[in-house]
Amino acid sequence: MQILPIFLVGAMAILGPDPVLVRAVIDGDTIDVATVGRVRLLGIDAPEIGRVFDTAAPFAQEAKDRLTALVLHRWVTLESDGQPLDVYSRHLAYVMTGDGQFVNAMIVREGLARVSARLPLKRLVELQKAEAEAQAFRRGMWGATPSIPPPSYTPRSGATKSPAQTYKQPAQKKQKKKKSKKR
Repeated sequence: MQILPIFLVGAMAILGPDPVLVRAVIDGDTIDVATVGRVRLLGIDAPEIGRVFDTAAPFAQEAKDRLTALVLHRWVTLESDGQPLDVYSRHLAYVMTGDGQFVNAMIVREGLARVSARLPLKRLVELQKAEAEAQAFRRGMWGATPSIPPPSYTPRSGATKSPAQTYKQPAQKKQKKKKSKKR
């Protein structure tokens, strides 16, 4: 009977942490995970998405879109290393897909984030190799031109007309004939 609990503990150690569901992607390096909350991808920094009146940095939307394609509404495992929380109370973790792909390195390898480790990390060398590959092949922020959305304003009415079409002749004054009064 004691063999079963030992076997279960051994199996859990091999499988690693329990998978969690990604509920939302906040930006290129932050996700929202069921039962955990906000998780910042450890060791990387993606360009910032503009908030309210701020303009998004180049490649910010591309990074968010790629992270969304990789993990949104999917089961992932989180692997911690060092401090559990950042200064904004987000959990810090490496994110692994269900088939074992290292999401943090994938985003860096595609040139959509850079390595930002301030402390020694277990996977720092892997992240640095991914960044060197992105730089060597000039991927993303290391060489490509970001997609720039067209302006979102609408032209004033009549703005599509040529200047000649919009020019109006000055109105000619009609001269009234004054009746002369005879005295």
